Amino acid sequence: MTVRTAELLMAIATLILSLGLMLSIYTDGLRIDWVEGRGPGAGVWPFWLSAGMAAASVWTLVRWYRGQTPESRSYDPYVSRETVFLVLVSATSLLVLLIMMNIIGTYLSLIAFMFFYVRILGRHTWPMTVGFMLGTPIAVYLLFEVALTKYLPKGLPIFEEGFLWIDNLRYEWFY
Repeated sequence: MTVRTAELLMAIATLILSLGLMLSIYTDGLRIDWVEGRGPGAGVWPFWLSAGMAAASVWTLVRWYRGQTPESRSYDPYVSRETVFLVLVSATSLLVLLIMMNIIGTYLSLIAFMFFYVRILGRHTWPMTVGFMLGTPIAVYLLFEVALTKYLPKGLPIFEEGFLWIDNLRYEWFY
């Protein structure tokens, strides 16, 4: 897909979305005018913001048709192969992280994920990799388990018992 095609498709998509929002607001019976004694109706801001977005989309289509912008004249690829590869690798690694969270738990999965993402994919130094591998699970633990008291998945029972030991230690020392 070229940059020119991407601009056209995005303008059409935002125009359809805007018109759909406007129609939804109108058919839901939300007031888009001034309500005597109360002020603007509930649909005023969403309707008129959608109308503004629709107008901007139409203007983008006009400028695209006339070739007035550099994007509307560009036949360069919209996304490079390297970018597509990086997005696919990132999405796959996030999926693997989510699957591993149910098996080995959140914190061990984060350590493995940070190793892959920082060291393998990012090619950063070992000190930075180790810093992220240790710092991320500690920060997540302190935020969710300590501050918010929301327990994250610990994985299979063998891993869960290890984390219970950490929780018991924390309660002995601080509470």
